[in-house]
Amino acid sequence: MIIFPAIDIKKGKVVRLSQGKFDEITEYSGDPIATATVWENKGAQWLHVVDLDGAQTGEIQNLDLVFKIARSVSIPIQLGGGIRTKEEIQALLDGGVARVVLGTKVIEDRMFLKEILGQWKDKIAVSLDCSKGMLAQRGWTSTSNVKAIDFVKDLEAFGLACLIYTDIARDGMLTGPNWGGLCELADATDIPIIASGGISNIGDIKKLLSIEHKGIIGAITGRAIYEGKLDLKEALDLCLQNG
Repeated sequence: MIIFPAIDIKKGKVVRLSQGKFDEITEYSGDPIATATVWENKGAQWLHVVDLDGAQTGEIQNLDLVFKIARSVSIPIQLGGGIRTKEEIQALLDGGVARVVLGTKVIEDRMFLKEILGQWKDKIAVSLDCSKGMLAQRGWTSTSNVKAIDFVKDLEAFGLACLIYTDIARDGMLTGPNWGGLCELADATDIPIIASGGISNIGDIKKLLSIEHKGIIGAITGRAIYEGKLDLKEALDLCLQNG
């Protein structure tokens, strides 16, 4: 299982939101590039970068900064937030992003996903950001009428290679993941899943490792590592030992 340190960018700074609320922001660093280097030096194998401004507006806002992060580290990064077109995906991949994370666009236009998976199958992930089992969209500012469990069947049929599951109510709250929702999703699909939202300590990592056999291939952590609740190196070492 891979641990993905999260670098959420808003107005050029590293921040975390509570439950995806843009009016509840905690700033952790004014230098996302330095932050990326810190996590790489601690042994991270991947980074999870989010353009929060892009997620909120529907247009990528921090492209130059994302490219600088990609160039500053030797480990791969995945990026989500405001990505809506094939041209943007091509530009991101050309600029050094290893995996593009899509959300709103594919909820609204499933044929778009089918088309891009035909071109970049292994470089695309879809983020299922859920509120009470329903998919959220547009930077979590609205909830769709689409059930996550139903939607994942379409994703599987299209050949999606990577899924990110977040329970919005848990995100940034340090209360642990939504274990029931995560296991329900894992039981419903064969798509490899990266768990996100609520990870609070090493105990949560141990519990994720205990259900790794269900197809849990990774975990995204943000606030816990920024506030010292979770030691990144300890988590990485545990995953390697489980290996």
